[in-house]
Amino acid sequence: MYAETPDKRPMAPSAKYDPTQSLGFLISDVTRLLRQEFNRRAQGLGLSQAQWRALVALALHEGANQKTLAEALEIQPMTLARLIDHLQGTGLVERRPDPADRRAFCLYLTDKGQFLMEEVWQLAEETRDLAQAGITLAELKTMTRALEKMKANLLRVAPGAEHQPAPALQTESQ
Repeated sequence: MYAETPDKRPMAPSAKYDPTQSLGFLISDVTRLLRQEFNRRAQGLGLSQAQWRALVALALHEGANQKTLAEALEIQPMTLARLIDHLQGTGLVERRPDPADRRAFCLYLTDKGQFLMEEVWQLAEETRDLAQAGITLAELKTMTRALEKMKANLLRVAPGAEHQPAPALQTESQ
């Protein structure tokens, strides 16, 4: 499926081959299918995709202000404000004054929200187990390392990042 460049880096086949088998398409498809499966499971909790994504982001960035959380979710602050209004109304999230900016609020999960997140994490684990069925631990570790390197390469050239050369390709024995 892959050729090598003259310096022995893997190279995806050209577009004249089946692009749906490229790494980018596969990552996108797996992400979409994971999200769909998780959405199906999360319906039992009464959560929309937007709601569970906001709750997960908040659980990972508890105490963040709305602007920071909106950036993490890649949505507009006003969109998040409406979503937080709803989650606050259901008792899952609370706003507290931001000590650094009296115009802003920091967001926190309530006890009810934290309890719900335990169920969300359980659904995430079940979804992950389903997706990883038949894949060995060694394969998962190799895939994870490769994806982490790809992420680092892309972050290195992201706006605002210091541009540095990509690390040398390691051989399988490394």
